[in-house]
Amino acid sequence: MTASRPVALLVGAGDAIGAAVARRFAAGGLQVCVARRDAAKAKALIDEVAAGGGTVQAFSVDARQEAAVQDLFAKVEREIGPIEVCLYNAGSNVNTPLLDTTETLFRKSWELACYGGFLTGREAARHMVPRGRGTILFTGATASVRGGAGFAAFASAKFGLRAVAQSMARELGPKNIHVAHLLIDGGVDSEAIRKRMRARIGDAVDSLPANALIQTRAIAEAYWALHVQPTCGWTHELDLRTSIERW
Repeated sequence: MTASRPVALLVGAGDAIGAAVARRFAAGGLQVCVARRDAAKAKALIDEVAAGGGTVQAFSVDARQEAAVQDLFAKVEREIGPIEVCLYNAGSNVNTPLLDTTETLFRKSWELACYGGFLTGREAARHMVPRGRGTILFTGATASVRGGAGFAAFASAKFGLRAVAQSMARELGPKNIHVAHLLIDGGVDSEAIRKRMRARIGDAVDSLPANALIQTRAIAEAYWALHVQPTCGWTHELDLRTSIERW
């Protein structure tokens, strides 16, 4: 096993929020483990962080499978170090008219955005509670508090994840486990979002105001701030948006 520096395990760590959080927690001195369906897609992030003196290791996992999530936590604890921070960042932001929302789409959205969060949070707690410390973080969205047209599947799953996070916070807080839910209220500056916007508004996407989209580094800083909060002033829910976002 490597030296027992604390580990940040990021489940559902894609190339936007997940990658930014990985960079920030590596800069904070933690060993970072990122878990996504295809670990090979994290190679560029691993190389980038390593060039800056940090450590990132990648694992493949399907967060909807209980045994796979349990095996992931066991492997990280056994081979890397004690998990001090766990982030659940997976989701399925689908926008589909109600009459076109199939049973399969609805169920899969719930499995990824809610059920996977429950499995991940529960396994994190199983390792953290005996040690009497830890941080469990969940990425929420506007849909966590407001259902919109076309978002019956996604909003119901995100509402559910928010309830899981609240319940965990009330149960685990007295055991010195900080559970926090970050509500991302607005578009995130990522390749995927810019691609969608380009399809809608064309080249105008290249001249958007600097504060039109939430920067992933700002999200990462918010998560870091939640992790290092003193126990006398814990935040459970933090909503994050740009200065010009309507709410």
